[in-house]
Amino acid sequence: MQTTTPWSSALAPAASQFWLNGLPALFNAMLLGMAAWLLMLAWLQRGERRLAYLAGLMLGWGLLNTALWPAPLALPADADSLLRVTMLPVLALCAVQLMLRQVGVRDSRIDWVLRAQCLLVPATALLAGSAQHGNVCRFWAMLLGLQVLAAMVWFLRLSRSSESVDLAVGPPAGLVPRWLVALGGLMLTAELVFQHLRQSEQLLISPLLLPPLLMTLALYAGAQMVKARLTAERLHLELEADLQEKIESVERSFGQMAEQKLEQVTERERKRIAADLHDDLGAKLLTIVHTSESDRISTLAREALEEMRLSVRGLTGKPVQLLDALGDWRAEVVSRLGQANILAEWKSPAEDIVHTLPARAYVQTTRILRESVSNIIKHSGATHCTVTCNVQDGDFQFIIQDNGQGISTEPDGRLDKGHGMASMKSRAKQMHGQCLVESGPGWGTVIRLTIPL
Repeated sequence: MQTTTPWSSALAPAASQFWLNGLPALFNAMLLGMAAWLLMLAWLQRGERRLAYLAGLMLGWGLLNTALWPAPLALPADADSLLRVTMLPVLALCAVQLMLRQVGVRDSRIDWVLRAQCLLVPATALLAGSAQHGNVCRFWAMLLGLQVLAAMVWFLRLSRSSESVDLAVGPPAGLVPRWLVALGGLMLTAELVFQHLRQSEQLLISPLLLPPLLMTLALYAGAQMVKARLTAERLHLELEADLQEKIESVERSFGQMAEQKLEQVTERERKRIAADLHDDLGAKLLTIVHTSESDRISTLAREALEEMRLSVRGLTGKPVQLLDALGDWRAEVVSRLGQANILAEWKSPAEDIVHTLPARAYVQTTRILRESVSNIIKHSGATHCTVTCNVQDGDFQFIIQDNGQGISTEPDGRLDKGHGMASMKSRAKQMHGQCLVESGPGWGTVIRLTIPL
C-alpha cells in the first residue's frame, strides 16, 4: 500500500500552482521585456516597421493574460472579459500585418478592416446582453483566429514561391522563419478546435506554448537584423573598394589619354617646325651656298645647312637603322679628317647590325662625333685617328683615339673644363649613356662613348 508523505502532499499543489500561474506569469514578464527591446529596435531602424507589429503582438499577449497582474489589481469578471475581447482584434491586427509585411503585401482595404475591427469588437461586446456576451466573445475569437490562420497560410504560400531577396522589402522570411509560422499555425488550429468543442473562453494551449514561440521569434528577428547589418557593412566595403578601383582605372585611362594627346600635339608641332625649317631656312641657306662669292661664307652656310637638316631629322621622330647611321658617320668623319690631312681609320663591327636608333639618339650621337672630330682637327695636332665601333651587351660603343699632343690638365687637373667636352657628356647623359675622356700630354686622347640600344 502506497503512502503519501506530508512534504510530497504539500509539493503537489505548489507544482500545480507553478504550472498554472507562475510559469505563464514568468513568460509574460519576459515577453514584455522583449517587446520593449523590439520597440526600441523598430524606433532605431525606421525601415523595419515589421518589428513594431511583432512587439505589439508580444505586448498585447502580455496584457491579455491576466495571470500577470498582481492580486490587488484583479478585475471583476465582466471587466476582465471586456478587456480580453478588446485585446483580441489588436492581437489579430499585429499578427496579420506581421505576416503580410513579410511577403511585401500592403493593401489599404485590409488595413481598414483590421482597424475597424478594433472598434467593432468591443462595441458589440458592450451592446450584447449578459446572456449573449459569451457567445459574442466566442464568435469574435473564432473569427479573428481564422483571420490570423489565413494570414499564416498566405505567408507560407507566398514565401515558398518567392525565394529572391528584394532589398526594398526584405527577404521573404527575413524576420519570421517559415517553420515557426507553421508551428504557430498548428498551435492556433488546435486552440480553435478545442475552443469550438468546449464552447469556452478559457485558453488551453496558448498560455504555455505561445510565449516561448513569440520569444523565439523575437530572438530570431534580432539575429536576422544583426546578420543583415553585417551583410550591409560587407557590401558597403565591397562597393567602396569597387568604386575606388573604378576611380583609379578612370584616372589611369585619363592619364594615358592625356599622354597620348600630348604626344600627338608634340609630334604635330615637331613636324610643323621641321617643315618650316626645311622650307624656309633650308631654302635660304641653300641659296647662300650656291650664290655666295666668298668660300668661307659658302662653307659656313653649308655647315649650317647640314646642322639644320640634322635638327629636322631629329624633329620628325623617325627611327634610323644603325647600319645606315654608321655609313653616314663614317663618310662624314673620314671626309672631315681627310680634309685636315689626318689619316682616318674606321673599324666597323664584325657582325651584321640589325638595331635601330631613335631619331633623338641619332642626332645627339652625330653631334658628339662632330664635336670630337672638331676638337681633333683644331686642338690635337694629330696625324692619325682611329674610330672603333662595336655592339656589346646591349650597348653601342664608339672609341675615338688620336695620336695628338693630348689635353693639358693644368691648372686644376680637369679634362672637361671646355664647353665642347662638357656638352658631349651632357648629350650622352640625355641618352642614358656616358662619354669618358682619357688623355695626357704626349700620348693623345681617347673618347669612349657608350649608348644603350
